[in-house]
Amino acid sequence: MLKYRMLRDRVAADLPEIQLTEAPAAIDSELTLAHTPGYVDAVVAGNLTLAQQREIGFPWSPAMVERSRRSVGASIAAARSALAHGVSVNLAGGTHHAHADRGSGFCVFNDVVVAARLMQVESMQSSQRPLRVAVVDLDVHQGNGTAAICRDDATIYTLSMHGANNFPFRKEASDLDVELPDGCGDTEYLAALDLALDQLWQHHEADGLPRLIFFLAGADPHEGDRLGRLKLTTGGLAERDRRVFGAALDRRIPVAVSMAGGYGRVIEDTVDVQVNTLRQALEHWRAWQGSESRSAGQARRPA
Repeated sequence: MLKYRMLRDRVAADLPEIQLTEAPAAIDSELTLAHTPGYVDAVVAGNLTLAQQREIGFPWSPAMVERSRRSVGASIAAARSALAHGVSVNLAGGTHHAHADRGSGFCVFNDVVVAARLMQVESMQSSQRPLRVAVVDLDVHQGNGTAAICRDDATIYTLSMHGANNFPFRKEASDLDVELPDGCGDTEYLAALDLALDQLWQHHEADGLPRLIFFLAGADPHEGDRLGRLKLTTGGLAERDRRVFGAALDRRIPVAVSMAGGYGRVIEDTVDVQVNTLRQALEHWRAWQGSESRSAGQARRPA
């Protein structure tokens, strides 16, 4: 938990151009966009069984409920901000192991699916077409909960690049799963990422590109991570982020980022990786604003 405070402090100190805002708490009606009412009620009321709490990984408490609501609320706020300004970041989030009817792997509610579906609901107020969403999950662990919830949802495309031999050991089927061997380094990883992104764009050729990307920028593929089993360097992860943001900018697709996992043997290494992701997000925002200004200038030119 310490990494979240450390990351916030580093952002405030090193990246003052980024506006920090307190995360709102998601309400029950928002949570049930991705979760069964019975599961939401059990979490809120403290009626989770001991087995359910063990699967989540920590015991129930009122603070756990509040933290979980705010993790989802932060991704909702980030999605709205990204749609308005090109990019926004939840400094936590990425709770992709949460299924519709249960939590797992330190994940209580699935923040990305709730936020995606709420953005789709809100977009229908101004458009007859559903908001097409892509989830680019680059946490080292497969987003099994996201894949399971969205299995029959053609409006949310799920891409997961993860360690083949890592948790969860029983994977769910995403729209695109890229499994990586233990010890995978920068060169192999970035080549696989390029291919995966190409497949993402090709999939959407017929029906149009997604209008929002949720990017789970896990720090746990880092070579110093206790749970990752991959060997990406800090520079390799920065290049990963640069390629995701660059591909989105080329196609004018807003990006909502969740920081997802990171369990460094040295916690400062994890925070360094995450600060680099925030730096890339800030560069993306600057480029997005610059391209908007150029487009506005062209529109004002006389015919």
